[in-house]
Amino acid sequence: MTIRTPAGLLAAALAADPARPLLTFYDDSTGERTELSAVTLDNWVSKTANLLVDGHGLGHGDVAAVALPPHWQTAAVLLGCWRAGLAISHTVGEQVDVAFSSADRFEEQNSPEVYGLSLAPMAMPLRNPPEGVLDYVLEVRNFGDFYGGPGADPDAPGLVHLPGGAAVTHAGLVERARGRAEELGLTSGDRVLIGAPSRPLDWLLAPLAAGASIVLCKDADPSKLDARASSEKVTRTL
Repeated sequence: MTIRTPAGLLAAALAADPARPLLTFYDDSTGERTELSAVTLDNWVSKTANLLVDGHGLGHGDVAAVALPPHWQTAAVLLGCWRAGLAISHTVGEQVDVAFSSADRFEEQNSPEVYGLSLAPMAMPLRNPPEGVLDYVLEVRNFGDFYGGPGADPDAPGLVHLPGGAAVTHAGLVERARGRAEELGLTSGDRVLIGAPSRPLDWLLAPLAAGASIVLCKDADPSKLDARASSEKVTRTL
C-alpha cells in the first residue's frame, strides 16, 4: 500500500511493531523521560482526531494552529490534526478553526477554540488556564482511543499559510518527509537521537517516513547526550 498522508506514516509504524518504543522524549530542564510505543502514540493521536471531529465537527477544509515546541504531546497534536484531515498553520495571527498552544503563546491565537498545553511531566494539566482556554490534556482524555472517522484526503492541504499564501498537501508532506529522510541518511530500524529539534519535518515526519524511532531531547544537556545515546541504543544522532 502506498502511503500518501502523515497519518499513514504512523499507521505503518503501528503495523510494523506496535509495542516497540517509537518516540522517547527527554526534557533536561525538568528531568522528564516519557516513552511512547507506536500503539500509545496512536491512542493519543486517535483521541485528538476524535476531539476535532466528534467534539467540534472539524475535518477537511479546516485549519488548526499549532503553536507548540518539539514535544511528545506536539507529535500527538500534529498527527491527530492530520489524521482528522485538517491542515496545520504555524503562522501567527491567521484566523483558524482551532488552536493548540503553549501558555506563553495564548495571546497570539486567533481562533474560536483554543486548547492549552502545559507540556509538564506526566502530562499534567494547566494551572489556572485563562478564560477561553481549554485544557488539552483534560479534554482529550474524554475521547476514544480508536478513530473511525473519515481519513485525510492526500490531495487536500496539510500545511497552510506559508509565504506567499502557498500550501502543501498531505501527500506533499509525505514526499518532503521521504526526501528529508534520504538527505539525512535515515533508514528503517534506525534509532535517531535529536538533540536540537527544530522543524517537525526533521524531528517527526522524516524519521517516521524512514521507519525509524525517535529519541527527542528538549533543552538538552550536552554532557548527557553521549550516555543517552548509549543507553537508548541510538544508531544515528542529528
